[in-house]
Amino acid sequence: MQIERHDTDILILGSGGAGLFAALHAQQAAPEGTKITIAVKGLLGKCGCTRMVQGGYNVALGHGDSVERHFMDTIQGGKWLPDQDMAWKLCELAVERVRELENEIGCFFDREPDGSLHHKAFAGQTADRTVHKGDLTGIEIINRLMEQVLSRPIERLQEHRAIGLIPTRDGSALAGVLFIDMRTGGFRFVRAKTVMMGTGGGPTMYRYHTPSGDKTMDGLAMALRLGLPLRDMEMVQFHPTGLLAGDHTRMTGTVLEEGLRGAGGHLLNARGERFMYDYDAGGERATRDVVSRGIYAEMRKNNDPAQVGMFISMAHLGPHTVRKKFSGMVKRCADSGFDLAGGKVEVVPTAHYFMGGVVVDPDTRTAMEGLYVAGEDAGGAHGSNRLGGNGVANSTVYGGVAGDVMGADIARMGALREPDEDVLAAEIARARRPLDRTPGNVLALRKKLQEAMWEDVGVIRTEGGMSRGLRRLEEIGAELLDTGVDGSELAFNLTWHDWLNLASLTEVSEVITKAALSRENSRGAHFREDFPDSGAMEDSYFTVAQMSGETVEVRREPVRFTIVRPGGTVLPEGEPETLVAQAS
Repeated sequence: MQIERHDTDILILGSGGAGLFAALHAQQAAPEGTKITIAVKGLLGKCGCTRMVQGGYNVALGHGDSVERHFMDTIQGGKWLPDQDMAWKLCELAVERVRELENEIGCFFDREPDGSLHHKAFAGQTADRTVHKGDLTGIEIINRLMEQVLSRPIERLQEHRAIGLIPTRDGSALAGVLFIDMRTGGFRFVRAKTVMMGTGGGPTMYRYHTPSGDKTMDGLAMALRLGLPLRDMEMVQFHPTGLLAGDHTRMTGTVLEEGLRGAGGHLLNARGERFMYDYDAGGERATRDVVSRGIYAEMRKNNDPAQVGMFISMAHLGPHTVRKKFSGMVKRCADSGFDLAGGKVEVVPTAHYFMGGVVVDPDTRTAMEGLYVAGEDAGGAHGSNRLGGNGVANSTVYGGVAGDVMGADIARMGALREPDEDVLAAEIARARRPLDRTPGNVLALRKKLQEAMWEDVGVIRTEGGMSRGLRRLEEIGAELLDTGVDGSELAFNLTWHDWLNLASLTEVSEVITKAALSRENSRGAHFREDFPDSGAMEDSYFTVAQMSGETVEVRREPVRFTIVRPGGTVLPEGEPETLVAQAS
């Protein structure tokens, strides 16, 4: 098959916060004349998860807050599983990155009357530190970043779907990336000296999920096939309050942001009673994993088939106040027929974020020369649970780091590397497989996957359930391989891309399930009903999944407490435990 060939120096996959920041920083750090290319599955700045961020951006800039306090909240929220060097860098550079967003990129965040940044209260944090632009923070960040990128000589490959990371013949380094040009259906191989992967996570293999359906963990699937180690793959974060609007609308699963609970919102069960204090002393302001399990537990107690989820109520705060502070959320609920300001809205835990990812160092380098990973594709910074507001901070902080590091590294690199043509051919054959088979129902298979993962590898897990889930995944994978798509027209062949999406999701779902079976305790987002204890924090380990031949194998590695050990703190002596007045 004919393949178009294309060369660049720095190739960036994805145009979310990580990708756009990487491009801007790489242009500043790289030698003059360096060619920088952004490739994106959709349109620049119009797709990806950063654009969908509502709540805000965690940064220690006010109310007596400090980097040390932000770091301790991140470590404790992650149940002592984060890579501490990555977590520290995240908290420290967030301060620098927010100032860059305001003073260089042109973002406007909400402010106090005295001109200082306004900080929202978010769950699981001991200070109000989440800066924001109303409840549409991500749009503000991405729009301003997109303007900056469009004003610079950065090449753009839009509607280019990455389908394979292609190594050199000896496997010692990355040669480039194989794409499908979605506009023609043709294949394009792009060589690059450095590649940054920032394709985002997107756990859309669950019945209820927040990311758009085209977010299908393609980056992690490509890294897995390349043989790279992936850590914390069992750690899928469910946001507690996904809108439950019915099967007839794609609004179901979208987030009702954490600031609602932070502002004093109440969660109510079928009898109209608050229930979260039965599960945690923090009530509705407990961390996302705890609140998700509380809601799920109440759902299991409810025998009314007409009511699936629980309810969030804001009316006691005053409808006018709610409409003013959360205008975007009020409108989102109104569009689906609910009155957030004056009534109740039904909610359900919804798959939101993936803490697991490629093993990287604090400079975003991976085990393979030439490949860097930032944002949700990278593991380590969050451990077993991500604090609300740390996601967009992670993407922008480490996107900038990747750009700086690639710009410096490229100066010592020589010629572009030659690819392993056998791997290239194998990836093309894999992508073309459904084109040679009788067309089938890909959507029905995706629904099967979502049911299997929600029921067997969801909010609460058991060995029996996950073993059943593995068998269901094996059946879905085999059925997918026998399911074809109409290949008579490959340009914008969305069914073909649905097939590829489902292939990525099925591959990553197997890894999630095997890693979850390997972890025989409960930490953060991973809760096993048959192993409810968290285990000794001093003996903390993280899982590492990797391909061995055709099999995914999982091992454990001990957490390195490089900055603080369990039971300790980096806060100065005499610092209060929290700066937040507990909401009643």
